[in-house]
Amino acid sequence: MTLARLAALLAALTLPGAGAATETGLRILDYADLEGWDEDDHQAALETFRNTCGDLKAPDWRAICSVAAQAANARTFFELFFTPVRIDDGSDTLFTGYFEPELDGSRAPTGRFRYPLYRMPPEARDGPWLSRREIETGRALSGRGLEIAWVDDPVELFFLQIQGSGRIRLTDGSVIRVGYGGKNGHEYRSVGQELVRRGVYTRHQVSAQVIKNWVRRNPVDGPELLRHNPSYVFFREVGHVAPEDGPVGAMNRSVTPGRSIAVDPAYTPLGAPVWIETEGKTPIRRLMVAQDTGSAIKGAQRADIFVGTGDAAGRTAGRMKDGGRMIVLLPIQRAYAMLPEENL
Repeated sequence: MTLARLAALLAALTLPGAGAATETGLRILDYADLEGWDEDDHQAALETFRNTCGDLKAPDWRAICSVAAQAANARTFFELFFTPVRIDDGSDTLFTGYFEPELDGSRAPTGRFRYPLYRMPPEARDGPWLSRREIETGRALSGRGLEIAWVDDPVELFFLQIQGSGRIRLTDGSVIRVGYGGKNGHEYRSVGQELVRRGVYTRHQVSAQVIKNWVRRNPVDGPELLRHNPSYVFFREVGHVAPEDGPVGAMNRSVTPGRSIAVDPAYTPLGAPVWIETEGKTPIRRLMVAQDTGSAIKGAQRADIFVGTGDAAGRTAGRMKDGGRMIVLLPIQRAYAMLPEENL
């Protein structure tokens, strides 16, 4: 079957609506409206798209993925099977960055390695459980064998929880990878916003590194600031990912530096290609793929860009706080099915 015939077949499918997105502002765009579209590396985007495409179950996605597996011209593939859609919910666009931290740790507690990474206890699965403060100052998790490893820096552990995944370099030189294993059911609160509210910094001054430095300079108030965020993340050990691959995202596949983003799945379908235009010091014009989520990623125009692994990636991610716009590429009929009747 030719690409053109399959595109026509997809256009004839009757598809369900898109949930929360039906109550938002939708605008169909043309590829000519995407700034920098012609210059992007569409093949790199297609390879990232293929990583998770096979896990998409809806009929229109399955048909598209069967073509993606053998598409020779990546740009033609995207332009033929997808429609660019801007989805708005009234909030400003915000792009941030995330990365895979690498911490020093041990399989057993020592004088240096005193801060544990926990697996999720069964009782935390049933709704709001103990807060961060109650977990860190109490003994609800002690002596239960829930520890995966111990690390030497509670500040880096806090940010590991925000990232949701990372690597622990053990004392024998080996490395274990951990991924998101659940949370305590409390809503995430930004400690950066809390510093701004207190008048310590302005919004434009706050970054991950600024927060880390402030916490370390304030041995009493620093830990208390971190406990302003009652959300607490538990981990699981990830053993099926090759060392050279990225961490596992929400689709249980490795994410790709510079091509994978975390989104709010209430608005952006996981697995969908997303065109990114960021503002700021180093603008980005690139086709990425929605392959992850995050507790702080809420809204139709909100995305977290995966930068990579290690300290350098962490510094880059920590500085990223840009406006711009994001446009979701949706299967053609799905895009038009989402529009209110008056816009058709």
